[in-house]
Amino acid sequence: MGQPYPDQLAAKQAHAEQLLAPFGVGAWHPPVASGERDYRNKAKMVVGGTVDAPTIGILDADGHGVDLQACGICSPGHRAAFPVLARFITLARIAPYDLAARRGELKHLIVTESPDGELMVRFVLRSTEPVARIRKHLPALLAELPQARVVTVNLLPEHKAVLEGESELVLTEQQTLPMRLNDVTMHLRPQSFFQTNTAIAAALYAEARDWIRELAPDSAWDLYSGVGGFALHLAGDGAEGAGPEITGIETSVEAVASAELSRTDAALSRLRFAAGDATEFALAAPSAPDLVVVNPPRRGIGAELAGWLEQRTGVSHVLYSSCNAASLAKDLRAMPSYRPVRARVFDMFPQTSHFEVMVLLERR
Repeated sequence: MGQPYPDQLAAKQAHAEQLLAPFGVGAWHPPVASGERDYRNKAKMVVGGTVDAPTIGILDADGHGVDLQACGICSPGHRAAFPVLARFITLARIAPYDLAARRGELKHLIVTESPDGELMVRFVLRSTEPVARIRKHLPALLAELPQARVVTVNLLPEHKAVLEGESELVLTEQQTLPMRLNDVTMHLRPQSFFQTNTAIAAALYAEARDWIRELAPDSAWDLYSGVGGFALHLAGDGAEGAGPEITGIETSVEAVASAELSRTDAALSRLRFAAGDATEFALAAPSAPDLVVVNPPRRGIGAELAGWLEQRTGVSHVLYSSCNAASLAKDLRAMPSYRPVRARVFDMFPQTSHFEVMVLLERR
């Protein structure tokens, strides 16, 4: 932060090119720039302070709340919602969790904004003690914050450094948040991952669709498919026989449920999603597709899946979208039979050193 944005973008491009230089990228497309602020569609905020004066932001080194309601990378929709949520915390008497004393209830607020300005609001609680009061006062919250279409309680009883627990209680009639990107609508469930920068995610998926359409594969896998962003964009217009036959694999059951709802709504008959481990799925499959799309976490796809891809000569192309160019380079070293024919940086995270880079790999 504080560095001029053109310099930030140039540094990210240079870093990506340096890491991938040993592999001889055929063509680097110009980096896709983001807006410098207001870009986050998801705010993950720690609640501190007191029930009468809550803070929404982070904790300092001593465990005291630091209020970040005016944070510039959060969307305007977030910043408008935070004061309303702070008042609701007081109204419903939801005591912020005291990290040092290990007492109180409200640990985090997780707020996601859709491209249409609708919100999913999640209260991460230590126990169910405040739930009755949240239900009682929910009509007042929805009256003051009508854009809140989905409101949930997430339970995190353990005292540990994680954002959310496994149990989720949806308090509103609407259970998913529609995320419209390009001509695709994805239904986001509370515990599903979604790219944090809506505009850059839309550009990423559109570019992927353009690259893949040129290849016209008959079959494809979308590994680490999340809520189905890549698969839904690649699946065609829903007409019988249109587009490749695609299987999406994702460990998160919630994300798979989101993707399946989106697939059903779009009537995409040649697309299916299943819950499972990407590497285990690939190694157990009796045959391989023409194309494999991978969008792994920061650790990359790992030696086992990279080795499988290296050995499967039937996989003519791999589309690799990475949030960590260093792990991407490590995986490419394990796949010498593939050469990167094109690559592009997508600045998913302005004001940080992080970025997304997408590479199309072709078997030599």
